Amino acid sequence: MEQTTNTILMIRPINYRMNEQTAINNYYQKVLDKILPETVNVRAQQEFDAFVEKLRQIGVNVIVVSDTNEYDTPDSIFPNNWVSFHENGDVGLYPMFAENRRLERREDILLTLEEQGFIIKNIIDYTSAEEEGVFLEGTGSIVLDRVSRKAYCALSSRADEDLFIEFCEDFEFTPVIFTAYQWVNNKRLPIYHTNVMMCIGESFAVICLNSIDDKKERKNILKHLKEDGKDIIDISEEQVNHFAGNMLQVRGKNDSRYLIMSQAAYNALTNEQVQKLEKHTNLLSSSLDTIEACGGGSARCMMAEVFLPKA
Repeated sequence: MEQTTNTILMIRPINYRMNEQTAINNYYQKVLDKILPETVNVRAQQEFDAFVEKLRQIGVNVIVVSDTNEYDTPDSIFPNNWVSFHENGDVGLYPMFAENRRLERREDILLTLEEQGFIIKNIIDYTSAEEEGVFLEGTGSIVLDRVSRKAYCALSSRADEDLFIEFCEDFEFTPVIFTAYQWVNNKRLPIYHTNVMMCIGESFAVICLNSIDDKKERKNILKHLKEDGKDIIDISEEQVNHFAGNMLQVRGKNDSRYLIMSQAAYNALTNEQVQKLEKHTNLLSSSLDTIEACGGGSARCMMAEVFLPKA
């Protein structure tokens, strides 16, 4: 079992904008008032292309598939919410909160991976839960420690507890369940995705402990992370607002490890946090300002890790 992969699937946007259907409970989204929609999309494409280029320069195998005009899918740039790819050839398909995001699931994307020599043995499809109004948005809702076989999930309207437990049974993970909150207009409201406030690398974990209001839950998470030997880098809610929790460790050339994040996330880190992280991994950041503002998601959300076996 490996925690990191060298292969990433990314979807290049063609109609990027703020998705009004996700803004209901994604409080990180903003309306960019003075910018034309076409400009937003062009900027998002430029950010996407520069990001892909940086990943390829460090030796990451990035498989880029373009979004299509067939449907209105403004959030297609975040594929990690609808699909996950596992070492044993399993693929998970996930139920999505926003109706227009359900249109992002495309069989041709799976075929593209097979054409590149990846083996898909089994598709585990949870999408019928949408009919009951039950959601679990892939590795947005679930942060995996693949080596220790633990799955962390902050419950929200996009992360259902029963379905998460079912996922853990199907994929053989131990569930670690909690709720993470953020301040929104002086109210404590659930953070919509676990991967906004937490990231697990091979030997470290970045987490906003302050967002977990329940002391018992916080203690439980710390116990799990410590028993798995993770060096814990605690970030503040203010840093979470700059997507400092939305990071992913990947493997580049010569098996070197990189922690990938946006420029805003990197800029939000303290010198001490950067030094702590650099003891474990190289750091790579890329400017994703437009994507973050409109989509309320960042670098981690844009990368679907491919762990599938090769033919």
